Amino acid sequence: MVRRISGRPAVITGAASGIGRSLARRLSRNGCPVAIADVDEVELEKTAASLTGPVLTRVLDVRDAGDVREFAREVEDWLDLPLAAVFNNAGVATSTSVLDSVPEDDTWLFDINYWGVVHGTRAFLPQLVKQNYGVVVNTSSVFGLVGMPNQSAYCAAKFAVRGFTDSLRQELRGTGVSAVTVHPGGIKTNIIRNARVYSELDVRGRSREQMAADFDKMALTTPDKAAEIIHRGVEKGKSRVLVGPDAYVFDALARIMPTHYFSVMAKLYDR
Repeated sequence: MVRRISGRPAVITGAASGIGRSLARRLSRNGCPVAIADVDEVELEKTAASLTGPVLTRVLDVRDAGDVREFAREVEDWLDLPLAAVFNNAGVATSTSVLDSVPEDDTWLFDINYWGVVHGTRAFLPQLVKQNYGVVVNTSSVFGLVGMPNQSAYCAAKFAVRGFTDSLRQELRGTGVSAVTVHPGGIKTNIIRNARVYSELDVRGRSREQMAADFDKMALTTPDKAAEIIHRGVEKGKSRVLVGPDAYVFDALARIMPTHYFSVMAKLYDR
């Protein structure tokens, strides 16, 4: 099923940086009025200033279900055309072992990465169902395909997004509304630098800055390229969009070696 987004309105959370900012710019260039939201007002305004078409900005904490519903009402009042797509993209990271984890940080991450997606879906879904048209695009991760050490909360949230969206997709069968999961691999963003990390060194003896530098080296995809892949994948009617060559490696390993994939990845990392 081909889904046309270009030239039609879209909503994007987490639009102050990274994939969200690049999605907003790409869709705006392709004629989409965009409603963008983020908790970071300063960077959100920078995103808005870089857009070429109509834009609605909203400072929004996706953890607040009531405020997300209010945002959905504001978007509905703002639009002259049916809403084509909702990109639930806001996300954060932590890095710690299960043994050393801080429960408050796990809750913070889960409230944004999982419940933020749920709140966004529930808030905008009535509009889409009423018009019998549109797509919900929820950002998971390659860490929603495989479990990784020191990423228990992040993996749990991203697996949950995957399960939630897969279930939603089945519920929407026979309607004009669809649901897509996005699984980015390493994207060159600041998510590691902004992560909550309390141990000065990780299990490999790396500092936060070293971890961020290593991530930058391994991240194979720019945010602009990620936005292009997501946009094209959604318009082609895909139910799941893998972003970056490493995402395809993760996906293959999870399928072929479901209990032994990490030993292979550890060897590749050591190289």
